[in-house]
Amino acid sequence: MAKASKVFIFFNCDAAKNEASMNIFYNHAVYKDTKTSRKNLWKKVKEEFGAERIQIAAENLQAVEQAIIEGDPVSASDFIQFAAIRAVDCY
Repeated sequence: MAKASKVFIFFNCDAAKNEASMNIFYNHAVYKDTKTSRKNLWKKVKEEFGAERIQIAAENLQAVEQAIIEGDPVSASDFIQFAAIRAVDCY
């Protein structure tokens, strides 16, 4: 079997991050684990933040960007309210 790679999915969700509130069909995108895709994921997060659909404390914006661009995008979810980033295997 081929080796799996990761893809990341951005979800708008409720404050408790209940999986039932995460609708994969709402945003229609997955982001590969590449520099370009990570930049696009960060762009999506900034758009949602700018539109006030999600909340990120000002002091956490840099941590969110760092996690998405260079670290583990899933860990950025800890700093975002009303959204989550999840990883799934892709073959």
